[in-house]
Amino acid sequence: MPDWFIPRACFAVAAAGLVAAAVAAPAAAAASGAGGPGAIGGIKLSGRGVIVNYGSSRAPKLPGVKASAFVIADAGTGQVLAAKDPHGWYRPASTLKVLTAISLIPLLNPNATVVATKQATSVSPTVVGLLPGHAYKVSDLFTALLTISANDAAVALTQAAGSFGKGMAVINAEARHLQADDTVAVEPNGLDAPGQHTSAYDMALIARQALRLPAFLRYDRTVTATFPVSKKKSVSLDNQNSLLTSYPGAIGGKVGWTSAAGATYIGMAKRNGVTLIVTLLHCPALTEVDSAKSLLNWGFAAEGKVTPVGTLVSAVQPGAPAPIQSAAVAAAAAQAAARAAAAQAAAAGRRAAIRTPSVDAGPSTLATAGFSGAGVLAAGLGFAYSRRQRGRA
Repeated sequence: MPDWFIPRACFAVAAAGLVAAAVAAPAAAAASGAGGPGAIGGIKLSGRGVIVNYGSSRAPKLPGVKASAFVIADAGTGQVLAAKDPHGWYRPASTLKVLTAISLIPLLNPNATVVATKQATSVSPTVVGLLPGHAYKVSDLFTALLTISANDAAVALTQAAGSFGKGMAVINAEARHLQADDTVAVEPNGLDAPGQHTSAYDMALIARQALRLPAFLRYDRTVTATFPVSKKKSVSLDNQNSLLTSYPGAIGGKVGWTSAAGATYIGMAKRNGVTLIVTLLHCPALTEVDSAKSLLNWGFAAEGKVTPVGTLVSAVQPGAPAPIQSAAVAAAAAQAAARAAAAQAAAAGRRAAIRTPSVDAGPSTLATAGFSGAGVLAAGLGFAYSRRQRGRA
């Protein structure tokens, strides 16, 4: 268990006292967001249109891409080279699985096994096809999660934190830790859910953290693998991120799609010592990877020739004071936590005959840290607050 987990868990419980006031905020405020100056990462990033500062005549022109929002940033320096509606709220689709992965990889033993529950196996679409009562290796589940976007693997891994609710609290805690304050996670697989949203800026923060985790990159870069569903059945895992095999310097990323979210994408590439992140939200189907390539090409050509329009902020250190909260995010988080708790209660009877997921170091340690009962709910709600002052529901 990482050192930051217990201090932030304790802070979440302490922050629970703020929940009642936030949930009681007027519905109109929750729908529109509270007004306020600036934006995380820089004042220019509060804009909703295309944001770029060419700086000199040598700078190449930003290509037009069909996305409602995007960010292109230097992962090393944190400089945001260009953006469009970077803090606008959109549905994440399966790009949210990157947040799920970076939240749970530090907590779960990759060699441990997780027993798939009915809740995990009944998600639609399941993708990898987990079977209830069967045990699966944690590392295999992460590989399935990030290569073929396995929705059932996402739920199984989340439950491996002790329960679905505890896992979702961990995921939202990581978003708060990264200052990804436009993000509220309700479903760990990114399938559409009321109150769930993210921004292109937050996706860049999440991708930057993913680059710091060697285990994430190992799973995410896997081009092909085999997943053992049962003793008699295996599934081929062919990575959906075509950037890996079609773009020189590609080092990772994640594709997402739902009919409501449109196409969403995170792409990462490195050339000549420079690592760039591109994130896109709400794109036309099957355009996201080509749009990412165009923005990456521009970013590598524009590096050092354009004036940055903002920065990717650093993570909050353990024990840091609570940020100013947004009523919109607080209300969405409260609803998300309530839905997760209701789903957990409804599924309890169905799971009674199924063995508890087994993870060598994760759930037992989390339980001793106090992530149970009211503490879990407090963590989910406390960390799901935001200091965002503007956004779209």
